[in-house]
Amino acid sequence: MKPISSTITRGVQVGSFLKCADNTGADIVQVITVKGYHGVARRVGGCGVGSLVSVAVKKGNEKIKHEVSLAVVIRQRKEFKRKDGTRVKFEDNAAVLVNEKEEARGTRIKGAVAREAIERFSTIGKIATIVV
Repeated sequence: MKPISSTITRGVQVGSFLKCADNTGADIVQVITVKGYHGVARRVGGCGVGSLVSVAVKKGNEKIKHEVSLAVVIRQRKEFKRKDGTRVKFEDNAAVLVNEKEEARGTRIKGAVAREAIERFSTIGKIATIVV
């Protein structure tokens, strides 16, 4: 994982439901833990665009349903600020499933992908159609 150039607001919490934006067969995933998050006792962990999270597949294909997997958050509704002063926000919260080597499991991503997620995980940028 590489560092991100922007200040990402943590707009997605543990327990949030995200749309799965790739073609792996999952439709809805739920965030279980945020990798690398160290917080205070009893505080709900948060993550934002470009964060690596552990998710459970809640809705989708029968083969992949109820599976625990790693994912990368590629879109969030809560706006975040870039270094040049612009603020970016998306219509929905979305993630892409990845394997242990942090490579995308799918072959295609539906919708836009934030540039910050591609900075950190360059393999996602190879299958992205729109980068914002």
